[in-house]
Amino acid sequence: MKLFSLLFSAAMICAASSLSAQHTLPNVEAKGLDGQTVNLLEAYGGENGKITIISFWATWCKPCQAELDAISDFYSEWKEDLNVELVAISIDDQRAIAKVGPLVETKGWDYTVLLGNENTMRNSFNFSSIPQTFVVDKSGNIAYIHNGYSPGDEEELDEQIRKISEK
Repeated sequence: MKLFSLLFSAAMICAASSLSAQHTLPNVEAKGLDGQTVNLLEAYGGENGKITIISFWATWCKPCQAELDAISDFYSEWKEDLNVELVAISIDDQRAIAKVGPLVETKGWDYTVLLGNENTMRNSFNFSSIPQTFVVDKSGNIAYIHNGYSPGDEEELDEQIRKISEK
């Protein structure tokens, strides 16, 4: 029993340290819909001077689509007034990737859309379910994390972005 307790404590310490250690955007790559490779740390890690929302989603995820639809009501104001960029990273598998572009076009989302490897993204950003949203401040630090979506969550996101923009 003591061994189990010791192992459990060690596992909890490791998990807590990995969560608290991740303050900056991970150095990971995704692909644009045009096939170009994008390094997230280089593109959105503070060098662009913008607040960046990174939203992980998939074509089969209805709450993900609802969240991205709801955010679109705020997005033009965020872009113009607060210098915000939204990057929607699909973690669809190879079979579903062909659906991403047409869905984005149908929805009329004015976001940067990237394609990410599901395992790489989940491991690098330390999340298990989608939608998963990260807000990266102008210095490249992860300033806010939100999991899941319920109607009205975009109001909380708006509030957090405004707080982050004041810093």
